[in-house]
Amino acid sequence: MADGMTSSGTSSGKAGVTVDVTEEDVPGPGWPAVGPLLLGVRHHGPGSARAVRAALEAARPAVVLIEGPPEADPLVPLAADPDMRPPVALLAHAVDEPGRSAFWPLAEFSPEWVALRWAVDHGIPARFIDLPAAHTLAWQDDTEGADDTEDTGDADRDGREDPDDSEEADGSGEAGGPGDAIRIDPLGVLARTAGHDDAERWWEDVVEHRGGDKGDPLAPFTALEEAMTALRDTYGSGGHHRDLLREAHMRLAIRAARREAGERVAVVCGAWHVPALRRRTTVAADRALLKGLPRVRTDVTWVPWTHRRLSRSSGYGAGIDSPGWYGHLFAAPDRPVERWMTKVAGLLRAEDRIVSAAHVIEAVRLAETLAAMRGRPLAGLGETTDAVRAVLCDGSDVPLALVHDRLVVGDVLGEV
Repeated sequence: MADGMTSSGTSSGKAGVTVDVTEEDVPGPGWPAVGPLLLGVRHHGPGSARAVRAALEAARPAVVLIEGPPEADPLVPLAADPDMRPPVALLAHAVDEPGRSAFWPLAEFSPEWVALRWAVDHGIPARFIDLPAAHTLAWQDDTEGADDTEDTGDADRDGREDPDDSEEADGSGEAGGPGDAIRIDPLGVLARTAGHDDAERWWEDVVEHRGGDKGDPLAPFTALEEAMTALRDTYGSGGHHRDLLREAHMRLAIRAARREAGERVAVVCGAWHVPALRRRTTVAADRALLKGLPRVRTDVTWVPWTHRRLSRSSGYGAGIDSPGWYGHLFAAPDRPVERWMTKVAGLLRAEDRIVSAAHVIEAVRLAETLAAMRGRPLAGLGETTDAVRAVLCDGSDVPLALVHDRLVVGDVLGEV
């Protein structure tokens, strides 16, 4: 996996020899005293994506490691191609059986995509460090005949297996083997602990709708790592046996990168994995876990993806309820509610509904008032939807369904 990795950003010398250290050789502010910079994220979370970009800008790592199939390393430079536009996905398939395949979807607001683009734009080596697709695809044979939801992850709408299907908001990993325990939803546990009954809404309030800590770009990751560490101390791997294998492979890849780039290694992965990657283990122990895993010959390429395929309703287990809304939150430089209402008004006008500027103003005011009454830091999708229904749709769910289909989910199609 480390083959071809470019060494950069470190200096070494023998005793008594003076070594010149440039500013680029010194880790940026907030870098951990020992070990790599671990950036735990929520897959397809615009708040996590913004935080990753800010952390990388501040830390300036020498190499960026990303959760994903290492067979895709040769495809990394294509992310900078002007004809490449997310959403896209890495497609891995068995060479001798092309119908056996897996996808790793990435949207513009996916933290992994942001990290990938940051690395290629700055000329920094980027590598994928998850369990190779050769093992992921071979695993499907090993679990044939078993319950899909327990062993291989929920199959997506076309019957293809997605390695992230079991991952919810925190990157809790692939499904494990037949002996796995009951899965937990880490963000669900955190939300309930905070007194919320809706994990999605809780996450939006604490991450997606906040600008982050302007003084310390690494603060969100520190807090999330502490929370995930507490959960893993309680639940172990959360019933995901295959997580243990994936994390062993990630640790080996991180060690290889540190041998070449020193301590200036940044890792972007699901937050659930961070405590395991921080834990000290031996190379022998990690290799023993991976010994004897089945494998098949694989090929990997980029393919176009869509917002609709990113939605949870498509059967994608790591999907989100509102990819269009999340894309809007990520792209809106300011006034996200006002800009969203303008989009809605444009859509409804195109459908010959009478929507004036006054309607838009009143809808914005109502959404903000609802957010204040509900104690939310920003009018979220729930508040904007209620305001759109009441003001722009005259209380009817018929035009509201159009808004949900075209904007909240959306028909955005990526290009490769």
